[in-house]
Amino acid sequence: MYFQKTNNRMEAAKINILVIGRHQEILETVLRIINKSENWIAQGTQTDEEAISLFDQQKFDIVLLCGGIAEESEAALRTVFTEKDPEIIIIQHYGGGSGLLSNEIMHALSQHPSSQNPVS
Repeated sequence: MYFQKTNNRMEAAKINILVIGRHQEILETVLRIINKSENWIAQGTQTDEEAISLFDQQKFDIVLLCGGIAEESEAALRTVFTEKDPEIIIIQHYGGGSGLLSNEIMHALSQHPSSQNPVS
C-alpha cells in the first residue's frame, strides 16, 4: 500500500496490479490471490493487446507477467510499458503458490526507488 495526499491528509491507496498470463486457470488463480489482499487490486488479461489497452486506460503500479508468455512478447510488453511509464514495476511470476506471489510483489515494491511504505 502506498500513501497519497488527498484533501491535505494522507490516505492509503491500494496497489494496482496488471496481471498478464496465457493460461486462463492460472490467471484466475493469481487474480483471486492478489484481490484477497486488502492492500492490492488486480485486473488480468491473456492478450498483449488488451494488456496495453488496460495500461493506457488507468494507472498501474505493477505489471505481473505470468508463465506462458513468449520471450518476444514479454520483451515487447516490457518496452511498451516502460516507455509509457518509466517508473512501472514489472515482475516475472514463476508460480509456486500464494506465499511466493506475495513475496515477489513485496520484494519488488521494497526494491523500487519510488516505493513509500509498502504494506502487504
